[in-house]
Amino acid sequence: MSIVLAEDMSFQRDYLRAVITEKFADFGPLIETDDGTKAVELALKNRPALVVLDIKLRGLSGVRAARQIWSEHPLARILFWSQYKDEIYVRELARIVPNETVYGYVLKSSPDDKLIAALRAVLIDEQCWIDPEIRTVQSRAINRTSGLTDVEYEALIDIAVGLTDRAIARRRYLSERGVQNRLRELYAKLSIDIEQIVDERWGNTYSPRSRAISIALQRGLINAEEVARENEALQSWLEQEAALPT
Repeated sequence: MSIVLAEDMSFQRDYLRAVITEKFADFGPLIETDDGTKAVELALKNRPALVVLDIKLRGLSGVRAARQIWSEHPLARILFWSQYKDEIYVRELARIVPNETVYGYVLKSSPDDKLIAALRAVLIDEQCWIDPEIRTVQSRAINRTSGLTDVEYEALIDIAVGLTDRAIARRRYLSERGVQNRLRELYAKLSIDIEQIVDERWGNTYSPRSRAISIALQRGLINAEEVARENEALQSWLEQEAALPT
């Protein structure tokens, strides 16, 4: 009947503790941490009735912590309590939630009654509870017309970390023509007209690559944290490439 709280801001952790103690007094003890890696350890050791995860944590992000918890305990109930409604997180979550589990996602900007409703749904009613704003993002993320496919998302990441067509081709085992086809599909999905010319003096109004990154940032398809993580993965790949015999 224990509950694990993983939140890196002490005042928000205090708030969660107060709400759960008052509204769900039958559950306890509360086990608290500000670290994603520790949250995984506590969840797998204690098998709590509920894990409340912030998305952004030290050690592991909430999404990656959830992935590890669910990989060993797919029936674990997790409530994501976060300020983020970026499509990148919703997209990643959709890939890792086990079919048989109950989970929730509530925004920190929500009033108390929404948080209480989310806690009650996941903890007591055994029902998923997703904030309406997150459902809107979910719908867009999985829509084949407006949402990005995995291939299109991969292309977006490649240009976000600054790779040229030739470098993308080598990294993804494609021809340069194949890379250009992927980018055209990405631009089309983001409604970028690569043929648009507004003034003959300077030709195209914008760079399609830069425009794609700008739109992706506005939509929450990427953010600084995730680009930094992808850049680390890129550096590892570059090191491996450098070690190959010429």
